[in-house]
Amino acid sequence: MSKGLLIVLSGPSGTGKGTVCKALLNKRKDISLSVSCTTRTPRAGEIDGVSYFFKTQDEFKKLIEKDAFLEYADVFSNYYGTPKSFVDAEIGQGKDVLLEIDVQGALKVKAAYPQGVYIFLVPPSMEELENRIRSRGTETSEQIESRLGKASSEMKLMKEYDYRIVNDTVDDVVSRIEAIMAAEKLRIIRYEDETKE
Repeated sequence: MSKGLLIVLSGPSGTGKGTVCKALLNKRKDISLSVSCTTRTPRAGEIDGVSYFFKTQDEFKKLIEKDAFLEYADVFSNYYGTPKSFVDAEIGQGKDVLLEIDVQGALKVKAAYPQGVYIFLVPPSMEELENRIRSRGTETSEQIESRLGKASSEMKLMKEYDYRIVNDTVDDVVSRIEAIMAAEKLRIIRYEDETKE
């Protein structure tokens, strides 16, 4: 049985990563969403092992010591991390795993898992990105400017990825991701066991 793919989708805040992931997962039931670990308190309706793997600070720190994460970060006094065991188990069973993550996290995952498929989602333009962030109406002008500055610096890291997709329409992005997955599954490197014979 061939291994599944780890598909890592990232890009600046406001590019629509969450919307694209939801649409892809709704269309393709054969893709698993990577479930992260966190130390934050579960919100109403969140289920352990489905929404997140909820851990105490001590449990999370022990997992760090055991090198159990592809990547992790401390965000506003709560830890978030991508568990290796979940990703390895799913991929080992031939399932494709989707990981939606910020740019810094994606680069850490790439260092640990270079055989993954790294996709950078970009807005049609920086003006469109600004419009999307402003239309949310959830942030102050200072926060918006900070996000746009961060987005600009993250765009410079696009060269670290395998693919770049412009998020013009969600359906088009989903189709492009599916095309990338189909092509990646045909790469000779994915069949190393067969090529050694």
